Amino acid sequence: MENMTVFEAAFLTVAFLFMVGSMFGWVLELFFRRFISTKNPQRKWINPGFLMGPSLPLYGFGLLALYVMSLFPYIGEDVIRELDPLQVIVQILAMGIMMTVIEYIAGLIFIKGMKIKLWDYSEEHFNIGGIICLKFSLIWTLLAAVYYFFVQKHVIRLVIWFNNNIAFTFVVGMFYGILLIDLNYSLNIMGKIRRFAKENDIIVRYEALKQEIRDETDALKKKGRFILAFNSERSLTEKMEESLDRIRSFQKRGK
Repeated sequence: MENMTVFEAAFLTVAFLFMVGSMFGWVLELFFRRFISTKNPQRKWINPGFLMGPSLPLYGFGLLALYVMSLFPYIGEDVIRELDPLQVIVQILAMGIMMTVIEYIAGLIFIKGMKIKLWDYSEEHFNIGGIICLKFSLIWTLLAAVYYFFVQKHVIRLVIWFNNNIAFTFVVGMFYGILLIDLNYSLNIMGKIRRFAKENDIIVRYEALKQEIRDETDALKKKGRFILAFNSERSLTEKMEESLDRIRSFQKRGK
């Protein structure tokens, strides 16, 4: 990046890290839902997130936040320094809080703007609006510690490699091109859900609706769609109308 300005180099690095975080986070969520999540007793492969492709923007923003926060102070392999244990603990706690804040803001944007609850922690103890909860805040903090001690050094090496192999920006460009197409498709579906939710004064649980459509597809002895999960034999509006009483009942219990 010798011929680039500092701003251009920083912009490309941010774009690269967002791509890496979004895709790695998608893989992490994919395996979590397949092998660990109690909400998937059948142990099926479930495409996580609101996009159709392998990308979770929440993790993209998360990686950017963790990367910046871990730079100062940073435990580098070639750096010898006296570490204050309290400073390290505060750093990791701050990173866990930051991830929780990012999760809360993302969840709130979809609830307020789209009338859609992408995930639901209403049944977890110490939750706020079903968007964040103590359990997952602790998980975020644990992941932040793992990142700080074991992952950051590899991310720094990856950034250095990217800066020395500028031709890879072609792949980054392809990622964002596909992401824009995916966003257009996914937001079109969300627009339909939003209109239905506003008309009926409800908040639609995105994952529950997606699971219902998949179960219906399986019941018809057709293979459940992993990518185009909202494609079904009936229209999306018909399916939501059928589930309206259940959605309202669940919403009342959550209040």
